[in-house]
Amino acid sequence: MGFRGPRKTGRPRKIGRPRAARRSKSWIRPLIFAVFIAAAGYSVLDSRQSPAPGGGVSDDALVASAYENQQSDLQVQGEGVVLRILPDDTRGSRHQKFLLKLASGQTLLVAHNIDIAPRIPQLQEGDVVAFRGEYEWNERGGVVHWTHKANDGNHRSGWLRHRGITYD
Repeated sequence: MGFRGPRKTGRPRKIGRPRAARRSKSWIRPLIFAVFIAAAGYSVLDSRQSPAPGGGVSDDALVASAYENQQSDLQVQGEGVVLRILPDDTRGSRHQKFLLKLASGQTLLVAHNIDIAPRIPQLQEGDVVAFRGEYEWNERGGVVHWTHKANDGNHRSGWLRHRGITYD
């Protein structure tokens, strides 16, 4: 088969691979498109789960709802301003403790296990601290703990971020 003249469309026929061979790889473009869309979607979800240093997504509404409904065992993240630094809890596992005030006005006690994760050095009232951990209800606003890498299969890893350094 060679060149037979112009096609009905007025364009010359392409010489090369037969149409069947060209069609056999027609799935590649949709596959590449689907992979690109999936990667973009994952990137958006991941950015919601791991805020960038100094900012990020806050679960203030989730924390407020958990407080109002007396819910516990919720994975939350956000950031707040250090309202007060409390003495370390030295009974059992040692915990660095401080109160955070969220943008919503709610306060949270942060109990950061310093036997598992490093202490935040030079933490001061007025500093901004981002967090991810497990929320436990109490009548004063709640506690966030598990702000460190999970050492069992029952909890998700958490962290604290202060002045661009992540403590987990």
